[in-house]
Amino acid sequence: MYEFIKKNTALSAIGALALAAIVTAPVLAQRDPAYEAARSSGAIGEKPDGYLGYVTSPSASVKALVEDINIKRKAAYTRKAQETNSTVEQFAFTSGCNLIMRTVSGEKYQTPSGTWNTRDSSAPVRDSRCP
Repeated sequence: MYEFIKKNTALSAIGALALAAIVTAPVLAQRDPAYEAARSSGAIGEKPDGYLGYVTSPSASVKALVEDINIKRKAAYTRKAQETNSTVEQFAFTSGCNLIMRTVSGEKYQTPSGTWNTRDSSAPVRDSRCP
């Protein structure tokens, strides 16, 4: 039980920093019209692990775009994890929680069970460990 509390406390502590990390480098790429089109069409969505995923089979251009954004996210997560004395996986997970929470109606996100949901006006289904 102590390990669970300790791990969740660490996740909560890095939550705010995770949000800051996801708003830096990837934001520029996310303003790309191709990114917006793929996201609004439901071809891609946010995953609990902090990365974008493919909801449908991607075109070569969408695949390249998502891979580029995910590489930039991992670089940001790695920097912030070092700054917060956490692991990249912990930081990415907390970022995933925040990114899923920031989805808007009509966007896709992956639930903890692995299914893709379309965000509506209700809160998204997130991992119980999310801060």
